Amino acid sequence: MAATKGIDCAVPLTAEKAKEMAAAGMRFVCRYLVPVSMAWKRLTRAEAEAITAAGMKIVSVFQRGANDAAGGAPNGTRDGKAAYQEAKAIGQPAGTAIYFAVDFDAQPKDYDAIEAYLRAAAKELPGYNVGVYGSYAVVEEMARRGACAHFWQTYAWSKGRLSAATNIYQYKNGQTLAGHTVDFNESFGDEGWWDTSMKNVDKPVNNSVDKEAAEKVISVLGSLWMASADKKVQDAAHYAANALRDAAGIPRP
Repeated sequence: MAATKGIDCAVPLTAEKAKEMAAAGMRFVCRYLVPVSMAWKRLTRAEAEAITAAGMKIVSVFQRGANDAAGGAPNGTRDGKAAYQEAKAIGQPAGTAIYFAVDFDAQPKDYDAIEAYLRAAAKELPGYNVGVYGSYAVVEEMARRGACAHFWQTYAWSKGRLSAATNIYQYKNGQTLAGHTVDFNESFGDEGWWDTSMKNVDKPVNNSVDKEAAEKVISVLGSLWMASADKKVQDAAHYAANALRDAAGIPRP
């Protein structure tokens, strides 16, 4: 079976960018479920609808830091709860996957903690399937242990090897497509992806965000936008500010 092409990216996609990605042959987008405090990379319902309208699927991934999984079950419980809240907020349907990132060169000494992290996260995610993002060794070991149901392998730290358990393979980082910084991926089935047209999509939860706090953060982001000459930084600040406005019910300028 031929592989399906897709991308992952940190900065959210606009409707226009989503259409350009689809026109370039991309069929899925991996995006982040993260707390509102990380709004610059956070997947929103509006973005999910734009990706769906462009004809692409969504792969959800939760990540705060690079090595949170090394913290074991306590971090898994914390991140599982946060991922569940975000999935419900954007209306991700039950029965689909949420991947958790092991974004470092994990060694055998880390495997017990990673397994405990994934299993603890799963307990906080009723109705969802858990997946892991990581190196060849992480995918192989977590598959052997039955620690989760889906596997997204990165070429980083993998030494040219591809696990037979892999559902999604990230094969090239730091690329530019449609003027957007992306990583290239391909998938082989059972990805656990979703879109907003699926019949069993849950209704989004209206999680209120403190308006005063949001305005303070928006002000800081505005200062960052003004101070930076880097368009990528400016775009990230712009997207983050608008995400906070939407979450707090503040009209966009």
